[in-house]
Amino acid sequence: MSRGFVKEDDQEETPIIPPRAALPAGVVNYVTPDGFKELKAEKESLEQRIASLDEPDEREHRRTLAVLNGRLNLLVDRINSARILSNVHAEEVRFGAKVTYTIDGDPNLKKITIVGVDEADVKKQKIAFTAPIAKVLMGKETGETAEINLGENLKHLKIHSVEYTT
Repeated sequence: MSRGFVKEDDQEETPIIPPRAALPAGVVNYVTPDGFKELKAEKESLEQRIASLDEPDEREHRRTLAVLNGRLNLLVDRINSARILSNVHAEEVRFGAKVTYTIDGDPNLKKITIVGVDEADVKKQKIAFTAPIAKVLMGKETGETAEINLGENLKHLKIHSVEYTT
């Protein structure tokens, strides 16, 4: 049908579905046991929102439902690809480690936990295992120093402790 015979009001834009946290191609989707529980809880929440969707405007209902179903599909893909790594008990920094470190002799201790991409939350000091800082810390032990380029500056991260929760 020619565009000349279509009312402008009949045109619906395809809703934009926000992507999940970036997981580089070919990288295994590692998650902690807690992270997997969070993904399952998020799935249940989305399913409940879909089931209880009460939007009187038919057009808005279709749009909202499309967004929620799109988010659910992306989440289910992530859950299906998840590989749960239980807490490791190692001397060195690995996935799931809680690392305490200082930067270039600054006396203020920094703490991060290395987690899966969906669990990462800087406000909670949880850093994805794909993040540059996590990558330079991996394999290091307490007392060792890792180097990271921050822009034009080379920074030294001295590891003070490596812990794993049980």
